[in-house]
Amino acid sequence: MSLVNFSGQNVVEFTITGFDHLPYHKLMGTVILLAYCLALLGSTTNICIISADRRLHRPMYLLICNLALVDIMFTTGASTTMISVLLAGDKTVSYNSCLSRVFSYHLGGITQCLALSLMALDRTVAISEPLRYATILTNQRVFLLIVVSWLLGIGCIGKLAYIADQLPYCQPVIKYVFCDYPAIIRAACVDPEPYWFVPSLIGLWLIAGQLPLILLSYGKLVFTVLRLPSTEKGGRTFRTVISHFIPVVCYYAPKLVSILLTRVGVTLNLTERNALLIISTLVPSLINPSVYCLQNKEIRGAVLRIFRRNPVLPSKG
Repeated sequence: MSLVNFSGQNVVEFTITGFDHLPYHKLMGTVILLAYCLALLGSTTNICIISADRRLHRPMYLLICNLALVDIMFTTGASTTMISVLLAGDKTVSYNSCLSRVFSYHLGGITQCLALSLMALDRTVAISEPLRYATILTNQRVFLLIVVSWLLGIGCIGKLAYIADQLPYCQPVIKYVFCDYPAIIRAACVDPEPYWFVPSLIGLWLIAGQLPLILLSYGKLVFTVLRLPSTEKGGRTFRTVISHFIPVVCYYAPKLVSILLTRVGVTLNLTERNALLIISTLVPSLINPSVYCLQNKEIRGAVLRIFRRNPVLPSKG
């Protein structure tokens, strides 16, 4: 694929117009702000609790911290733009800021997928090989896997950011609700078709490569749980599997719906595309912290220990 020999710096800023035709901007902005704050609160709480309690410095909790960090980056890359447009009324984003948000948003999307794959691997080993779990997945190995996942994400998104930075932009209008790769490619003065090849390969790798592995791992978990002799133990383990599978559904469902609708010939209008985009951005970052914090007995115990050590003292006089 040949790139246009142009720096793209003829555009100083982009104008976000994805919300222009929608009513109730303040209400929509307030809902997005609330969802963003809750996502930040949940993810930050998970990171702080796990970092502060040495008893939680184990592979599974390293993976939860990694996912929380990814969620913060993923939702921040999109939510800050939408909040600025809807609540502050500032529809312009500088060229460099837009490109950096494209990078952080898509890097968060890829590393979130890889984080879910690593967590599926962790649960598969923990339930299928409980006696060998501590030797198979050590903290050092899990940390190395996390670093590799980030390097893969940076390599993939670095390529997309480089492609976007080489294009000329003659009409600096983004018809979507925040800066992402498809939005800025459609704003360029080029035929967009040749520039879908690299993101299509990345999407194929994430959906056709990672998703089957995750489904197979959880299928193996269910098969293992069904063979457990203890009904009570099996019930607890099955609930653990379900709670871990919920974030996978939240991440992949919007993407699969979009692909399915395209395959059956349903064309989404701009409003429907933007709605699907907002859902796919906010819902996973909201669900993940609650699933891994509220459903995890050890994290709840760590929270209670923190409150016991720091009781709220009554004010004097």
